[in-house]
Amino acid sequence: MNTTTMETAMTTPSAQASVAVLLRALKLPTVARHAEEVAQRAEQQGWSFGQYLRHMMALEVEERRRRRIERNLRGSDLPTEKTLATLDRKRLPPPVAKVLPTLCEGGFLDRGDNVLLFGLPGRGKTHVACAIGHELVRRGHRVLFVATYALVQRLLAAKRELRLERELGLLDGYDAIILDDIGYVQQSRDEMEVLFTFLAERYERKSVLITSNLVFSEWDRIFKDPMTTAAAIDRLVHHAVILEMVGTSVRAEAALKETKKQEKTQTTQTTQTPQTTQTPPTPAKKAKSQK
Repeated sequence: MNTTTMETAMTTPSAQASVAVLLRALKLPTVARHAEEVAQRAEQQGWSFGQYLRHMMALEVEERRRRRIERNLRGSDLPTEKTLATLDRKRLPPPVAKVLPTLCEGGFLDRGDNVLLFGLPGRGKTHVACAIGHELVRRGHRVLFVATYALVQRLLAAKRELRLERELGLLDGYDAIILDDIGYVQQSRDEMEVLFTFLAERYERKSVLITSNLVFSEWDRIFKDPMTTAAAIDRLVHHAVILEMVGTSVRAEAALKETKKQEKTQTTQTTQTPQTTQTPPTPAKKAKSQK
């Protein structure tokens, strides 16, 4: 079929209606939306039928990819402002800056490796983890960002309702789960058990990214039991990239800059405020007032 014949076939009303029905049945909305427009271009540029078909399939694939990324981003709960573009990479420790591009490519997901970020509060652990998460979503992966305490409560509720296995299965659908602030979780035995179960379920299969202000030697405050603490650490570090976020606090520096900015503004306003002075009365006015 040449392009002229193809164009004629596509532009008759009955053909258009028939093609539209078939494309809806095949769930190809992008092809349906652009079929006539692209057919006209194909005729003008002398495309073969194979070129036309390949172009239409490429449009459909790209649109599906775009919609999937949007859907995955909405379901990720990633903070919209914590991206790679907003990350001040000059502040990162050199080892972290060096490995960050590789982590953003997502190869560690194929191996089920983990990423563990340690550092004092305000060092940018969460921002780095979220920036990686955003890049993984852009590459077509499913990511979930969740505060550790929230995940623990979610799993605990599922356990009480006898649906823990089902909940773990739902979480298994994510290629990477970012557990934020694991060090802030001071757990009861039940809470510790569901967290350990979650980590054990993902071991060597699915990745977790964890931020913590506690070093491993202090993780007995999280898991309470020394044996469980050792087992959890062993599973996490077996296949892991460990990032140490050192340096000054990002939040403290931002607060200091804001304070200095306000002080500078106040100083400028003070110096620009005109001084009001009273003009002394002239001798004539003074004599008149004395009368």
